[in-house]
Amino acid sequence: MKKNGDLHGNAPDKSEVVLLLIDVINDLEFEGGEELLRNALPAAKNIAHLKERARQAEVPVIYANDNFGRWRSDFNKIVQHCLRDQVRGQPIAELLKPEEEDYFVLKPKHSGFFSTTLDLLLEYLGAHTLVIAGIAGNNCVLFTANDAYMRDYKLIIPADCSASINQTDNDNALQQMQDVLKADIRPSVEVEFTSRFGKAKGQTQAARSSIRLNTTRRSPRSKTDFRKTSTA
Repeated sequence: MKKNGDLHGNAPDKSEVVLLLIDVINDLEFEGGEELLRNALPAAKNIAHLKERARQAEVPVIYANDNFGRWRSDFNKIVQHCLRDQVRGQPIAELLKPEEEDYFVLKPKHSGFFSTTLDLLLEYLGAHTLVIAGIAGNNCVLFTANDAYMRDYKLIIPADCSASINQTDNDNALQQMQDVLKADIRPSVEVEFTSRFGKAKGQTQAARSSIRLNTTRRSPRSKTDFRKTSTA
């Protein structure tokens, strides 16, 4: 049987790099949610800028989101819950609400790969590099990065685009991802998305996109003071 090239129209883009957003649509209605909101809101502003640059370069954006125990729900219902029900996480949902062209997977556990279609989606997109951002940095971002590393993806995890309830825990997780997972940890302003070729008028398939890292500040894996990387 001939392999379907775009999952029957559900994955028409082709890109070596993907922006993967972890649990950014989140009501934060749990113990520690206030502290997490305080740390996550500046990160969400940075993620919004990063996402806009990805969109301009036609880099696919994938939301990997918890169902938060709503097993009869879907992603759109979770988005609407976070936007309309006066929940604590509404400001972040407003900043990072998905657009029509974005992809999503619902995950039942910490990692974006566990029991989801993320593997298959990334295969059809042709991705080799994952730019990972989201919350919490010391939990679901870390677990997703671990699984991505075991699958031989190149990892870029902007230090100003993740947050945890405790800043020290977030910094420690970033350090672990840098040291153990060989992730490139740098401010998001140093991550530049590029399109390899243009898209002809009327063409539905997105341009093949890649990534360029600005190395004028420091080497990719030099020791980083993660607290000083916010651009918000």
